[in-house]
Amino acid sequence: MKHVMKTLLLLLAAPLAALLCAADDGATVPALLLSEQGREIRTARAWERVRRPEIVRMLSTEVYGVAPDTRVEARYRTVEEDAAALDGAATRRQVRITLRAAGMEHIADMLLYIPNGAEGPVPVIFGLNFKGNHATTTDPDVIMPAEPKSSPTVAPRGDNARRWPYAEAIARGYAVATICKDDFFPDRNDGYDGSVLPMLYAGSDIPDSVRMKAVGAWSWGISRAIDCLETMPELDTRRIMVIGHSRLGKTSLWAAATDPRIAVAVSNDSGSTGASLARGKQGETVEKINTSFPYWFTDNYKRYNGREAQMPFDQHMLLALVAPRPLYVASASLDDWADPRNEMRAAQLCGQVYSLYGLKPLTWQQDQLPAAGATFIDGDVAYHLREGGHDIVLFDWERFMNFADKYFR
Repeated sequence: MKHVMKTLLLLLAAPLAALLCAADDGATVPALLLSEQGREIRTARAWERVRRPEIVRMLSTEVYGVAPDTRVEARYRTVEEDAAALDGAATRRQVRITLRAAGMEHIADMLLYIPNGAEGPVPVIFGLNFKGNHATTTDPDVIMPAEPKSSPTVAPRGDNARRWPYAEAIARGYAVATICKDDFFPDRNDGYDGSVLPMLYAGSDIPDSVRMKAVGAWSWGISRAIDCLETMPELDTRRIMVIGHSRLGKTSLWAAATDPRIAVAVSNDSGSTGASLARGKQGETVEKINTSFPYWFTDNYKRYNGREAQMPFDQHMLLALVAPRPLYVASASLDDWADPRNEMRAAQLCGQVYSLYGLKPLTWQQDQLPAAGATFIDGDVAYHLREGGHDIVLFDWERFMNFADKYFR
């Protein structure tokens, strides 16, 4: 708790002007490489020892929530396995994860496809899903949930299958794993009681205003999924790419910021409080997201409704926390609510930190968006602008895997 209060005091004491720098388009965003005490950050060592911890504390207390240090016991049980899935190309495994703490128990179910015939441990793509594991595939042997956690009815089998190209990923040598986000926090305003948070915060003295809500719980859940993956010898958990679309893109970024086991982080159309700068934001603003989804972020975050210019942070800081690991930000040309230009700008600005490591920032540095369909994966920060609206499709997955191939092959 001392570090939480210290951070809040520093934020109140730091002159806002000292924390700001000008972006190329004249907009003012908080300086990445200037500490709260006014120290200029010139090296990767100083970033890791001084500035990075400041930003993690700031985003924890102001936006995504402070995670308690609750000791959680985890058990893993394979409830179904078939070595001839996807026409024999993969082994399908369904694992029940049981989490226990403070006399409470919570369950999450993982679906995993692993390529057959690999010569050694394979890289993994992990992502939370929206509608249940059964909705990510038409595979009739994927277990249907007994009841939904977020809606009146269970989604039909395969309802989201077009967003999960398992066969294509398997053919390229990737294992793919997923868990429904609702297994960690049901995605509705009254989802707290059914989430992992009562178990995690039991007996905690962390103030309510800085506690995690849904996005924090989902990010925490990604780390628990990685714990489970680490028990499987067929998988190379040094090569994990975490993918997230929309609200789950926000989640994948915060998970990568707080869990160094994530080797490549992918944000797809994550928009407000994800990859998109809040200052000058088109479409969904801080106030709009806090009004529509008051259960996603900390209570503290609501203080910035309509006051983005007063925030001592912005989303380029979140992206910078992924460094030096590879980062991919993807946008869609018609996704005005997410604001592709501000997603691109944040990806450009975070490159200051990648440069400290001698790594290559986003190679598209022009102020305007590139043509729809353009892809830039030659840097350690990648970006593409897919033609179309708010979605994740094979076009996106193919480029994410092309990017991961640079590091995993």
